[in-house]
Amino acid sequence: MTRPDTGPEEGAALVSAADIARLTGLGRAAVSNWRRRHDDFPQPAGGTANSPLFALPDVEKWLADQGRPLTLTPEERLWQLLRATTDDLRLGEVVGELGSGVFMREGGAAALPEHLASAARELREYRGAETFEYLVRRLVEAHARRVVPTPPDTASLMARLVRTDRGRVYDPACGIGNLLMAARERGASALAGQDREPYGTDIARTRLRLNGGGDVRIVQGDSLTADGFTGDRFDAALCDPPFGDRAWGYDDLADDARWMHGLPPRGEPELAWVQHVLWHLRPGGEAAVLIPAAAADRRPGRRIRAALLRTGSLRAVLAMPAGAAGGSAAAPHLWLLRRPADGDPPPKHVLMLDAAHLQAEAVVAETARYLRGDAHPDAGRTVPLIDLLDDTVDLTPARHLRAGADIRAGFEKARARFRDRLAAVNALADELGPLAEAADHGKVTVAELIQNGAIDILNPPLDMELGTGDVPVLTSKDIALGRGPSARTVRAPGLLMLRPGDVAVTQADRRSRPQVIDAEGVAAGPQVQVFRADRSRYAPHFLACALDAAALVRAASASSRSDIRRTPIPNLPIEAQHSYGAAYRRLAELSRALGELADAGEDTAALGIEGLGGGGLRPDG
Repeated sequence: MTRPDTGPEEGAALVSAADIARLTGLGRAAVSNWRRRHDDFPQPAGGTANSPLFALPDVEKWLADQGRPLTLTPEERLWQLLRATTDDLRLGEVVGELGSGVFMREGGAAALPEHLASAARELREYRGAETFEYLVRRLVEAHARRVVPTPPDTASLMARLVRTDRGRVYDPACGIGNLLMAARERGASALAGQDREPYGTDIARTRLRLNGGGDVRIVQGDSLTADGFTGDRFDAALCDPPFGDRAWGYDDLADDARWMHGLPPRGEPELAWVQHVLWHLRPGGEAAVLIPAAAADRRPGRRIRAALLRTGSLRAVLAMPAGAAGGSAAAPHLWLLRRPADGDPPPKHVLMLDAAHLQAEAVVAETARYLRGDAHPDAGRTVPLIDLLDDTVDLTPARHLRAGADIRAGFEKARARFRDRLAAVNALADELGPLAEAADHGKVTVAELIQNGAIDILNPPLDMELGTGDVPVLTSKDIALGRGPSARTVRAPGLLMLRPGDVAVTQADRRSRPQVIDAEGVAAGPQVQVFRADRSRYAPHFLACALDAAALVRAASASSRSDIRRTPIPNLPIEAQHSYGAAYRRLAELSRALGELADAGEDTAALGIEGLGGGGLRPDG
């Protein structure tokens, strides 16, 4: 089947100024400037005076006339059409209806606008799974506060920490299906899920069936008050439940058989979800459940926590990084559970691990070693049950990782790191050469350099998918943190592959240092802008220095202007540029080293204060 080249003809899609900025790869300030300076810029076709909307075909024509042709994928055109024909509050419902009614052909498409359904059908025949995943991704971006799936990195880690391969996997709060998708990738043989939101179940069901099909059962409803799998037992469960939900059914569920370890207090809904998950595991089944950190030591839940420990149902508590759960920006805990089987030996320890500061591979390895019976992990600590079964039953990992020899070892490690960073800063300071006053060589803007062919500005494709694959991806966050590529993607046409000498900048952070690429084989990720210069005319580190300097000026002035094409570049011969670039590299390296020194110093001081004040450390002599 041939690829559709255009979007639907019926029903013009409307875009906001923010949409135009994203589609063109420029900032909103650039769009505002176009509206103010060009009388022929398209007039609003909808929206309000403060939030105008513009007809996408009109915007495309205007950009083409300006020499800025806009190339939109069919998936993006479908999304813009969906936005134009749907109230914002119903975006999730309409994506779900497209999934069940069009992509899965299960009926229900009659309620959709015909030109929207027709456009979706055309893309369904071309690349159904990819198109639907694109719509889901754009929905999450548009409704970041309402649609809050488990982050992909967390979902992948949870699926690796329990035995999801070749088993039946259950998620009682599945949302749009991220955890079950991760279980599918790990080889789960059957998938079951339930969620309160009808659009969530529609989306999850469509995603799972389009991406592998097989034994999939997703039902709608509240798992605690209207369990859709009452008689089912599963090999594994993954759950990211709603945090702090006081209306979880306490008054109606007092005598429920699921409360094997006691009736959860009204204010402890997470302990209801934990017991619900355990109830649905077969003997020997495993589960990973995200829990708010406060649930580890709240007094009303201490009896249930103690029962989970005594029975061997709770095997490990991992402190996760902030934002690891779908519905909270705080740092949650991850509880690893197991429904005891006949003949299981009585438990003796629980693993406590700070997973927030470890790579996923290390977390999986350490947890696997402990679950195989190794009581002495390289990271974390196996805490004897007798140390936990006191009046508080505090399961907070940090409380047990900061005691006695552990905090002393941590302090010594932090102090050694601080000394190493201090030595590195002193060495870099000694290498800095003097800087003299420069003559005025004149300047040229980035826009002028683009016009005369000295520089190209490149942007990655809008529909780029991150997750698995064999191509490393440099993300916007990587640039902001000054690190190498952290994401991966699959090889596909249209990827923006970086070349040595490219200068990559992030569009998501007003003040982050440009990154000069020194290796091949890495793709540019979303919100990354790439400057590719004719290296016979412009040295990469000199160009990075000019972009960095302009960002410093913008940050200091709190300017709203963000059109990077206005950046002035000193007009210097290539030989002088190399000298400037070398000096910039030394200064940039010093800046990074100073940041690492500050972090190491803060860690050293904090661990020392915590140890002295908590009684784990004393002055030596």
